[in-house]
Amino acid sequence: MKAKSFVLFAALAAFPAGVSSAFAQQATSLSLELNGAQPSDKGCRLTFVVANNLGADLTKAAFEIALFNEAGVVDRMTVLDFKELSAGKTKVTRFDLSGTTCSKISRVLVNSATECVGQGVEPAACMRDLKTSSKAGITFGV
Repeated sequence: MKAKSFVLFAALAAFPAGVSSAFAQQATSLSLELNGAQPSDKGCRLTFVVANNLGADLTKAAFEIALFNEAGVVDRMTVLDFKELSAGKTKVTRFDLSGTTCSKISRVLVNSATECVGQGVEPAACMRDLKTSSKAGITFGV
């Protein structure tokens, strides 16, 4: 009986540590979702949903991206400035890319974080903890 009690106690004692460890890994991220790509008067409008789970406000977050055409060739590089991103908040941001046709974009690559500024935030955190996804039918990632 003592052996069963010890095993149960050990399992229960380890459970909170495992949960908090998994939560900490999940909580430290900057999620960037390419949510849409629609033609606009200026060219192509990309819509992003950003969730800052880095544990601190970002006073400035900007990323250099590369746009690949339908042949898989880099067609254009630009910097998208997401400005301020409050900790624990989700934000929707749109960027109009003049002279770009949405249907010709096959892939969007996050090349680097040109700005990642916030009190207590390492400059490398925006790339290191970046999680990407796409709902736009365009491949999106790092």
